[in-house]
Amino acid sequence: MRESENRTRKPRVDAIRNRERVLEAAKAVFTAGGSEASLEAVARAAGVGIGTLYRHFPTREALFEAVYRREVQQLADLAEQLKQEAQPLDALRRWMRSNVEFVATKKGMSAALALAAYKNAELYSFSFDRLTRAVGGLLDRAIAAGEIRDDISPEDLIRALVGMCYMHDQPGWQTSVLRLVDVFIDGLRVRPDTSRSKTKQKKS
Repeated sequence: MRESENRTRKPRVDAIRNRERVLEAAKAVFTAGGSEASLEAVARAAGVGIGTLYRHFPTREALFEAVYRREVQQLADLAEQLKQEAQPLDALRRWMRSNVEFVATKKGMSAALALAAYKNAELYSFSFDRLTRAVGGLLDRAIAAGEIRDDISPEDLIRALVGMCYMHDQPGWQTSVLRLVDVFIDGLRVRPDTSRSKTKQKKS
C-alpha cells in the first residue's frame, strides 16, 4: 500500500519541483529581457521540455501572472523576515532595495510577453495591496523607533519607488536606482531640530 502511495505521490512532488524551476527560470529570463525572453528560453533555462512548461502554464499570460504573484508574495514574506532580523531603518532600506529587482522582473516581463499588466485590475489591486501593507508594517516600525519622519504613507513610498524605476531605461539603470533609494531613505530620516540649534548659537 505504501509503495503504491509513493508512486502516486512522486509525480506530484516532481510537478511542484518543475513548476518552481520554471518560475525561477522565468524570473531570470524575463528580467534580462530582449529577444531571448521567450517561453522556449524559459524552458531551456529551467531544464524542462516546452511541453512541461505548457502543462503548468498553458498561456504566456498564465506564466506572467504566476511569476508576478510569486514575486509579490516573496516581498511580503521578506518584510516579515526583516522585522525579525534588522533594525527598523535598515529593514525599510533593504526592503525598498529588494523592490528594485521586482520592478526589473516586471519590466522584463512586460517587454518579453507583450502584456499590459496594468490592464489587469485584479492583479494590480492584489500587488498594490500586498506591497503597501508589507512596507506599511516596516514604515510604522521605523516611525515608532523615531528613525523616520511620520508624514509619509506606504502609498507614497511605493509610488516614489516605481517612479524612480520607470524613469530609467538605460543599461545599468538598477545601479542608479539603488543609489537613489539610499538617498531617498536618508532624506526620510529624523534629523535634530536645526532651528533650535541656530537659536542657541545666536544667544551665545
